Amino acid sequence: MRDSRECRIRVKQRSYGGISIRKIGIADTMFARADMFSFAEKVIKDSELSVKIERYTVPGVKDLPVACKKLVEEHGCEICMALGMPGPEDIDKTCTHEASQGIIQCQLLTNRHIIEVFVHADEAEDDKKLLRIVKDRTTKHAHNAVALLKGKTELSGSAGQGKRQGHADAGPLDDNR
Repeated sequence: MRDSRECRIRVKQRSYGGISIRKIGIADTMFARADMFSFAEKVIKDSELSVKIERYTVPGVKDLPVACKKLVEEHGCEICMALGMPGPEDIDKTCTHEASQGIIQCQLLTNRHIIEVFVHADEAEDDKKLLRIVKDRTTKHAHNAVALLKGKTELSGSAGQGKRQGHADAGPLDDNR
């Protein structure tokens, strides 16, 4: 009898018409005030990789960990993005923390990266600025997901550079030794 890990590997290696297709899972929420999925989808489709996107939409951020786990285990995704827009209230921040803990646990259980892309409703003074943050953070993290799919050293050139998603880069510390 095969164990579930063996079955997951078999699904992941499936090819379509003789061409091996890689899969990125994107879990998004109904609570988000912007279509974060469309920003991520565009980046992934514009990449040079042959990538199939599996989408899983859930009500809110607390539902994202299980959605990502199902995307990996049941749909053969090699990497996932968890997209959400938590509200500004204290209870929303608590729920977001719990969702983050679940996403971390899911990464450890599945041995897959899950790029958490949360944009908090109180990160900007107005909706126009908030939408800019949503688009910037989601787009940059979609690039990160594609890079991680390419290999473990694909992002190495950006290490120590103070790169940020959603806001201007902090930049590297000046080393005048």
